[in-house]
Amino acid sequence: MVTLGARVTDLATPAELTAVTDPSIQESPLRIPYGDTSDTFGDLYLPSTSSTRLPVVVLIHGGGWTQSRTLAQFDAHARGLAAEGIAVWNIEYRRVHGQGGWPTTLTDVADAIDALSVVAPLVGNLLDLQRVHVAGHSAGGQLAAWAAGHRPPPDHHQHSGVRIRSLTLMAAVLDLDYAVTNGRDRFVTDLLGGRPDQVPERYHYASPIHHLPVETEITALHGDQDRVVAPAQSRRYVEAVHAAGAPAELRILPGTGHGEFADARSAAWQAARGTILDHVHSIN
Repeated sequence: MVTLGARVTDLATPAELTAVTDPSIQESPLRIPYGDTSDTFGDLYLPSTSSTRLPVVVLIHGGGWTQSRTLAQFDAHARGLAAEGIAVWNIEYRRVHGQGGWPTTLTDVADAIDALSVVAPLVGNLLDLQRVHVAGHSAGGQLAAWAAGHRPPPDHHQHSGVRIRSLTLMAAVLDLDYAVTNGRDRFVTDLLGGRPDQVPERYHYASPIHHLPVETEITALHGDQDRVVAPAQSRRYVEAVHAAGAPAELRILPGTGHGEFADARSAAWQAARGTILDHVHSIN
């Protein structure tokens, strides 16, 4: 849960709140901290005008849970989604080889999503916290699915009031045990601090495939030419969702590798963008 609400509120000045809804400077997002470190913040993008409360898309960038990537990876993506009349919360989080790793990287993402309950009043309660979609790429897809699988029930005293209604998972790492034995194990072992036989409880806790079903609509997209994260990751996850009695869709994109989703000009992102918009518009 977020414990820094007062601090976040204090950092938003009336001028900043005017700027974020001013059509002439809407290209500049409002940067809002959700924690007290240099990597615990998000950029909030809003459409230039809105007469109704806005659904929210949370974007979580990838990069192998390391500092090799930042939220800037999704800047153009966020701008494009905001132009469709959606609020976008593009988040940063602490990562391996910085201040992150186990369990900080995971809990930062949970805190960033919960922080929407603090962010909403800063923009006149324009955000509809009952219509939240989370999208992540690669390691960010793992974090998105993990966060959805660890939400307290709506009536729980620790529930922030933020409801994740759907997920778009792009080339996501969804079974960390499988990733170690069938992929690039160093990234996972660096995140979790060991191999599955050394810290099995961490692998179980952090692997979205072990926390099903989730009460969200799910679409997993994966390129058939992905040599970084095996397409089997998405396939196995969707099969596990079905086995748990819940719906999920798998979309295998022909001729697509791993990194294309990070390029806002790519066909892969256009497919993911369409999926996100379909999910958002289907939320009642």
